[in-house]
Amino acid sequence: MPDMASNGRRLYTLGQINEVRRLLAGSTRGRESVEFVPHRRAGEHLQVLAVANFKGGSGKTTTSAHLAQYLALQGYRVLAVDLDPQASLSALLGVLPETDVVANETLYAAIRYDAARRPLREVIRPTYFEGLDLVPGNLELMEFEHTTPKALAASDRLRGDLFFTRVASAFDEVADRYDVIVIDCPPQLGFLTLSGLCAATAMIVTVHPQMLDIASMSQFLLMTRDLLGVVREAGGELKYDFIRYLFTRFEPQDAPQTKVAALLRNLFDDYVLTNPMLKSAAVSDAGLTKQTLYEIGRENLTRSTYDRAMEALDAVNAEIEGLIKASWGRAL
Repeated sequence: MPDMASNGRRLYTLGQINEVRRLLAGSTRGRESVEFVPHRRAGEHLQVLAVANFKGGSGKTTTSAHLAQYLALQGYRVLAVDLDPQASLSALLGVLPETDVVANETLYAAIRYDAARRPLREVIRPTYFEGLDLVPGNLELMEFEHTTPKALAASDRLRGDLFFTRVASAFDEVADRYDVIVIDCPPQLGFLTLSGLCAATAMIVTVHPQMLDIASMSQFLLMTRDLLGVVREAGGELKYDFIRYLFTRFEPQDAPQTKVAALLRNLFDDYVLTNPMLKSAAVSDAGLTKQTLYEIGRENLTRSTYDRAMEALDAVNAEIEGLIKASWGRAL
């Protein structure tokens, strides 16, 4: 039974909402059933969405956390993967990397080259969000950057056990449990980031619309092109359902930002998401207590500020959800 607020309003948990969804889906058929419980159907591949950029502070972690929670709220089975050794995503989802994550409990455990390698399912942990699981990160992930060059130089590379296949292989082990995997990539183009991009089926590039950030993004894209070209030559197969640029921390009243945004839309056209994520004090205030906008509650912020931020956030995430559905061939 739902809780009852003092004003008589019923308060449902996400678990209760999902239970209602399953009941409604069981009483319908075909397309309507999918609308209630949007899990992947036969023939629909696991969507692995990498959120990436070379520059720190572009909003990757905030974007990843809000997107993962939004999809869970819509009823999808979501796995968030913290690929960043700084582990900000883990902290934002309630797991402190310094105290809650011990040795061999990050993604590195599933992609390492020695006998201590573990199945990915053993390091996945549930979060406080129904339908959202997490592969946490911490500084241990840097070990992959150190051990991969040794493995590349060793004779076992001739058996096809190359670094860029390891993350994808780990995801394959748990593919039947999830609809979407959201990867928060580190702000550098190392072996971890390349492995994540090779495992991805789609990519979101976060962009702060200022010229210095654009210059940094340009370098990131050039380096990514060259390195992924080497991966292709080594036999790696790269096929993205979509790649989109997302404006983050966007201020519509800032004339230079609007000019940069217009320039990028002119250059990249439909590759830029229609909706930007606005710069908002609501996001910053929520981050003070390691929460997201989906958690903090409207009563804790100025109502107009909260509503404006939520409207922008939902618009961005709904647009990405639409791209995921389109990649599955679902009618929008």
